[in-house]
Order: sequence, then C-alpha cells, then structure tokens
Amino acid sequence: MPVGIVRILEVVLSCVCFSLVASVGHSNSSHWAWCMFTWCFCCFMSLFILILECTNLNVKVPISWDDFTTAFAMLAALMMLAASIIYPVFFVCSSCSRPIAATVMSCLCFIAYAVEVGLTRAKPGEISGFLSTVPGLLKVLEAFVACIIFISLTNRYTQYPGLQWCVAVYSLCFIFALLIIIFTICKLLALCPFPFDKVLIGYNVLAVIMYMTAVVIWPLYSFQGNPRPNPCNHCAWDNQVVVSFMTCVNLIAYIVDTCYSVRLVFFIAPA
Repeated sequence: MPVGIVRILEVVLSCVCFSLVASVGHSNSSHWAWCMFTWCFCCFMSLFILILECTNLNVKVPISWDDFTTAFAMLAALMMLAASIIYPVFFVCSSCSRPIAATVMSCLCFIAYAVEVGLTRAKPGEISGFLSTVPGLLKVLEAFVACIIFISLTNRYTQYPGLQWCVAVYSLCFIFALLIIIFTICKLLALCPFPFDKVLIGYNVLAVIMYMTAVVIWPLYSFQGNPRPNPCNHCAWDNQVVVSFMTCVNLIAYIVDTCYSVRLVFFIAPA
C-alpha cells in the first residue's frame, strides 16, 4: 500500500532527525525543544498508527480512524515544515554537518507527510470523513497557525484594548476550530441540533470578519510609535511581525475555507 510505505518513511526520517540532533548535544533553547518535540512526536504517532493498522486494532478504536489519520498527517506536515525552517535558522552553520543532515531529513519528512495528506485527502465525489476534505484540512491549518500566534505573543498586548481584542479573536476562533476537529474525530457531530454544514459556513463568515479586524488592528497598535530596536537579534519586536504575518495567513485560510464550503453546500449539493 502506498500510504503504508509513506508512513514507514516518515518513521525512519523523523527518527533519523532527532537522533542526529540529539548526537550534537542538548540546548536550553525553546526553539530546540520545539524541533525535538516535533520529530519525536511525529515518529511516535506514525509508528503507533502503523502498529494499529498492521494488527487491525484500528477498527476497534471508537473514533473516526480516517479523520484521525488525515488530521494527524496534516498536523505533522505543518509541524515538520515549521521545524525545517526554525532549526536551520537558529542552529545550522556552514561547517555543521550533522545539523545540516538533520535539516535535510526534516525537509524530506515534511514531503512524506505532505504526500500522505495528498493520498488520504478525499477526492471529488468520494464519500469520506469531514477532516479528509479541503475544509477539514483547512481547519487543522487554522488551528495550527493560531498556536504559532499564541507562541509568539508578548506581554505588550496587555497594554492596549485593541491588541486584547485581537487575542480574543485568535482564542475564540482557535477554540471553535479545535472543537470541530475533536467532535469530528469522536463522531459527535450528530449531537449538533442544526445542520452542520450551515453552522460551519456561519462560523467561517464570522471568523473572516473578526480576522479582518485583527489584520488591521494588530499591526496598528504593535508598530505605531514602536520602531524596531537596534540591535534586535530575534527580539520581542520580531515576534510582533510573526503574529502580523500569521494573522494574514489565517485570514486567507478562513476566506478559502468559507468560499470552498459555500461552493460545496450551495453549488455542488447532492441531488
């Protein structure tokens, strides 16, 4: 099976990544900890999925297995992409052979997870779980980007009501996206008293409006009268740029999510 071969590659590549980095030595940096957690977590989860599927125990798990594996593959691809960018920025030099090799392995592992997402994603006209569709994958992306925003926040947002509103936007949208993912995997969507597809469109429209305000307000309050300090080597000011950029990324994700959901519900509705 192609998916099984890809998962074996994921386990091997992620194992090689954290082995190479661990052999270089430990670092107290939070960036190092994030990269190591990414490689270890993805290796363990991929191995766990392989074992369950090889022993057919996955059919006994009381969750939507296809939704779970697709959501994990999407999350792992995003985490690997982040680690493949963060690690070389902070820890790779021209003479560092093992960190360079770890970075290459991490990039290959990201490609492997991206291939798995492509193989497991629902094709047009195919009946599958919500998280296997484009809107479902976008929900995972939206939640992950919100996590990057939370990691990059500094105490500056406590000084301005405008920035506090932006944090409220990030938090509310993240909570709803996470609830949708959990309810889908746990097969609890039937408990929703309203049509799920209509509720999803309403939530997406509201999220787009809220993120549009955040895209304007966050840079306005973060950078007005606050020039970049000199020197600034990965200082708190850079975190404000990351939050601004990721806010734009999530706004685009929610716009695409809304358009795709509207198209599916109102224009490609089943006869």
